[in-house]
Amino acid sequence: MRLGKQLAYARKILPSATWRALKSPVRGPVHLIFALADHFEPAIVPEDGQKRAPRSEQERRLECWAREYPKTIDRWRDHDGRPLVHTYFYPAEQYDEGLLDMLADHCHAGWGEVEIHLHHGIPHPDTAENTRQLLTEFRDRLAFHHRCLAVEEGSTRPGYAFVHGNFALANSAAGRFCGVDSEMQILAETGCYADLTMPSAFWHPAQTEKINSVYECALPLDRAAPHRRGHDLVAGRVPRTFPLIVQGPLVTDLRRTLRSARPALDNGAITGSKPATMHRLSLWKQAQVRVLGRPDWLFIKLHCHSMDPTQKDAVIGDSFRNFLAALVGSASGRKETLHFVAAREMANILLAACDGREGNPGDYRDYRFKRFADVRSPAEKSSSIPVASKG
Repeated sequence: MRLGKQLAYARKILPSATWRALKSPVRGPVHLIFALADHFEPAIVPEDGQKRAPRSEQERRLECWAREYPKTIDRWRDHDGRPLVHTYFYPAEQYDEGLLDMLADHCHAGWGEVEIHLHHGIPHPDTAENTRQLLTEFRDRLAFHHRCLAVEEGSTRPGYAFVHGNFALANSAAGRFCGVDSEMQILAETGCYADLTMPSAFWHPAQTEKINSVYECALPLDRAAPHRRGHDLVAGRVPRTFPLIVQGPLVTDLRRTLRSARPALDNGAITGSKPATMHRLSLWKQAQVRVLGRPDWLFIKLHCHSMDPTQKDAVIGDSFRNFLAALVGSASGRKETLHFVAAREMANILLAACDGREGNPGDYRDYRFKRFADVRSPAEKSSSIPVASKG
């Protein structure tokens, strides 16, 4: 990458990221609310982002994951007795009914939830009409066929969380990987209640100057990158603008910076070269992503690519097991209460905090948006025959 772009990124990010790293560490009893946003792409070919693995390889990867992941993480539970689940952001443009059936069964068994991911605008800019149609059709397939996503009481429209492919949310990457200025408006109108795209990869042009925050967009939603400005979520103030922007940590790692004599950042990505560690946990806490006025509830949104075969150890191997063992095993000594949540549940807990709710945040996992699989349709409610749902 050209030096000019690196300097522009550094000027935008480093002051705030370093200031956060220098703040006093979080002390006292605190609730750590973890969500793992998995950019779940069974077709991924790490060597070439434009290629797709054969269908048989995709099925093999998914079968292996569904078999091995529960065995890997089942023994480590949070304060509420829940395992560390993934939120599987599945690419809308790669919909495969059979693969989604497999993933939905895995989720209905208690190991995560499916949400919407989208890569588009490659190689040419997408259109608003096509984006709306693709999101709507995929949303309805996930909800009505696979019994995934969420719904609010009194509504029949499925709601969803979202991650933009290549981080180019609302055409924020200098026109690449999207092309739709009004994308945030389309997300809002099609039922998206939370976006979990940020932070971006390092040096990425889509990265916003506003970091380590949960907030409402402050710019018009039909404008490109309206999430560049935002109103922080505050306890006692009900948010009105959706989707909420739910960011993960972006903090300067001072220890690595001193060792290498150049800025080192942590963006919450779980990768082979940067596995989860207790040192990184300290950075994620330093980010202090929270609802203002609720300092004892810290939101830690991490991300990974579990279907990338080069990332296996980082997401399901020894390094990840060692991290979970240390995280859970020493939580009480650190005066930390752990809550492992899906993206939907994190959004619900954020909304509960905005409504002034207190106590155990784990009690608010279903505060506003319920799992579609758990809500009976009007036709089911009127039927005298009990209807069983998966899960």
